[in-house]
Amino acid sequence: MTTAAKMPQTGAELRRLVREGKFRQPTSGVAPDHVQANVAILPKEVAFDFLLFCQRNPKPCPVIEVIEPGQVEAQISSPGSDIRTDVPLYRVYKDGALVDEPPNLNEWWRDDLVTFLLGCSFSFEHALIRNGIELPYFGTERNVPMFKTTVPTVPAGPFSGPLVVSQRWIPQDKVVRAVQATSRFPAVHGAPIHIGDGAAIGIKDQFKPDYGDAWIPEDDSFVPVYWACGVTPQAVAMASKSELMITHSPGHMFVTDMKDEDLAVF
Repeated sequence: MTTAAKMPQTGAELRRLVREGKFRQPTSGVAPDHVQANVAILPKEVAFDFLLFCQRNPKPCPVIEVIEPGQVEAQISSPGSDIRTDVPLYRVYKDGALVDEPPNLNEWWRDDLVTFLLGCSFSFEHALIRNGIELPYFGTERNVPMFKTTVPTVPAGPFSGPLVVSQRWIPQDKVVRAVQATSRFPAVHGAPIHIGDGAAIGIKDQFKPDYGDAWIPEDDSFVPVYWACGVTPQAVAMASKSELMITHSPGHMFVTDMKDEDLAVF
């Protein structure tokens, strides 16, 4: 397993290690300042509906790149990549049920599959760190906590379901700074969608995430802050019972060659 001291510094280096089976952990802290992407892979017959779903729900599903049917290379963001092998861990859903969590897609790939790369909040974590906001899972094998909410997404075709959010506990005196830092990156979820008690968005226990690892704050000076999350398509896959949908395993992202600042707004 890769240690923090030996973390890959570029997207290309990370993808090579993943392809060689040498990296299987969550990608928070990996390849500093490189854009990370959520992955959603669907049959061509429903790809337009999913693209429309992303257009209607840009906070959880900001589109970085779409790879044409049967193609495996992200030519714009990551030349030389192979979407079948370059994600540390995948999830395969059939008719809404999780049926496999493979390290590659060699047994699942079809020529009619369309790949969507969607912005990921791991991309703006470097900005949070630079602003003095500590993230205890950053650069470790732990994962950010993620929760299903009762906030509905806007449906498109067969796609609908709840919004999923990622949670970070921020010191009270740095909440404004966290909002400002992440607002510069609308292509990777941008500003938070909720600050404070998660019950307001349907989270029953803010210390028991649906995905990832719980984060227990040091004291009551920390405030829970929630960002729209690219795991939303997985909740949508289960709710919509798609014939086939392949995603990344939560926290195990596709890391591109693009730099975070390429997506920043000023």
